[in-house]
Amino acid sequence: MNLKRKFSYSVIFCKIWFNKYMKLVIGITGSTGVIDGIRLLEVLKEKGIETNLVMSEWAKKCVPMETKHDIAYVESLATEVTDENNMAANVSSGTHKTDGMIVIPCTMKTLSSIANGYDETLVARAAGVTLKEVRKLILVARETPLTAINLENMLKLARLDVVIMPPVTEFYTNPTSIDAMIDHIVGKCLDQFDIDHDLFTRWGSK
Repeated sequence: MNLKRKFSYSVIFCKIWFNKYMKLVIGITGSTGVIDGIRLLEVLKEKGIETNLVMSEWAKKCVPMETKHDIAYVESLATEVTDENNMAANVSSGTHKTDGMIVIPCTMKTLSSIANGYDETLVARAAGVTLKEVRKLILVARETPLTAINLENMLKLARLDVVIMPPVTEFYTNPTSIDAMIDHIVGKCLDQFDIDHDLFTRWGSK
């Protein structure tokens, strides 16, 4: 076996090991676009990445309204599911180690709660913990148009190194389906954690 092939195998092994021990908190809140969160969970499960899912009451209502899935299917995608009413859950404490959190989609109410330290819900509390423990936090903020209040809250969080990621698709790959557009935003979330994927064609690649 030549050196180049050995190196390739080593890289693959390291990536598999990295995924195996990665832990992410996934928050899904009651904004339109819950399919983005569902697709993210599907991909993370395929990659063997541990997830702890927290869904708001309105997120659960949006699932049957917007998708063909039911709550049982969504919850089956996560390694662990935490009741949003359980404010004593492991994700509410900084001593529970994770690699970060993604709120997808993220309502403006949730974003406001996080920006102002108002831990009214478990999603907001888990995000606050992610912030104070200096872990990566991604908010897939779903709203349009945006008010000055929305923008001020986003700016406050961006200055704390929170990644504000509106679910904006690209068109240079000529997406031919809604699924392709969903995969694009999911892939952008994965990129933030250096998780390899082939969900979209990168600029400049063949």
